[in-house]
Amino acid sequence: MLLSLQHELMRREASNLSSSACLSSQAVRRLPEENSDHRLSFAIDCDRILHSKAYTRYIDKTQVFYMVNNDHITHRVLHVQLVSKIARTIGRFLYLNEDLIESIALGHDLGHPPFGHDGEAILSEICINNHLPAFLHNVQSVRFLESLEKKGQGLNLTLQSLDGILCHDGESHGTVLIPSRHKSFETFDADFKKMAENPTYKPTPMTLEGCVVRLSDTIAYIGRDIEDAIELRLITRDQLPEECTKILGNTNGTIVYRLVTDLIKSSTSTSIGFSAEISTALKILKTFNYEHIYLNPIIKSETHKIKECYQVLFSTYMNHLDSQDNDSLIMKDFVNYLDPHILANNGHASIVRDFIAGMTDDYFLSQAKLFNCPLPHKNEI
Repeated sequence: MLLSLQHELMRREASNLSSSACLSSQAVRRLPEENSDHRLSFAIDCDRILHSKAYTRYIDKTQVFYMVNNDHITHRVLHVQLVSKIARTIGRFLYLNEDLIESIALGHDLGHPPFGHDGEAILSEICINNHLPAFLHNVQSVRFLESLEKKGQGLNLTLQSLDGILCHDGESHGTVLIPSRHKSFETFDADFKKMAENPTYKPTPMTLEGCVVRLSDTIAYIGRDIEDAIELRLITRDQLPEECTKILGNTNGTIVYRLVTDLIKSSTSTSIGFSAEISTALKILKTFNYEHIYLNPIIKSETHKIKECYQVLFSTYMNHLDSQDNDSLIMKDFVNYLDPHILANNGHASIVRDFIAGMTDDYFLSQAKLFNCPLPHKNEI
């Protein structure tokens, strides 16, 4: 009965989706599994990601603004939901596989460390100083999903989901994205290794669905970050560049609507992208956001304290592992849950990186307090 339902769903996909869509029947896993229930492969990926420990930790991860007293500011968990919703809407109009889109969207930011991109930059510097590759959140997302969940067994997600998560990052709104089809786990592993060695390497997803998520990531944050900045009184709406507002509007709602509409109209059966006019406006708006929001010194006032906390935590945990301190929380909350083969195949610096990268903001601060770090204070913006 369940298999017959599954077969019917696969028949509907083949009948209703675009010939360029990635069908569930094309899903490939690193370890073969028997699928004996009604769910299709990419829907199973969604469920596994939703029930992962890494997904649970989204609830207290910074998106852009950290250490501010305002409960209406976007956190990582909301951003991920917005990416999923926007990307699935686009996928529906382009007759793409919405299950695959959702799995990529839900998993794309799992590897973000505490305090957003500032935390990522700080942790990356520490990693390099400890003879590790530069830290990249998309690489870490895959590491969580493949090597750390389920005590190191991983979730055995499909190649298409993992590829979309790994390749979601890249400032590519100015050009169309053409999927790099015909990938295998061998080429995926090569991309994973090359990205770890060269942070500027930005491979294109293997599916149109992955390309949609990559561009939807920008759509989800560009206007939302503006609304958050206005809420925090960092900018005013009339500061937005007129050459952008006359094309995209001046609210998150109009910006999202016009970007989504243009992407649907401008994409084809072989590529995903914006029109030239929209792409130019988006590029100008992104530059505005960087100059007036992301690099605003007002929201960076506590970053030096966060950096010091990162450094203290990393060095302290390294000492705890070197001395085999079984009372340390890195042992109790992390190492003791891992399969012995993970510990055997990873040095102490790698284990400390994984532990810190998985922390929520509050857990990070609670650990820093234990080690007498000068804690950052919330801004009264």
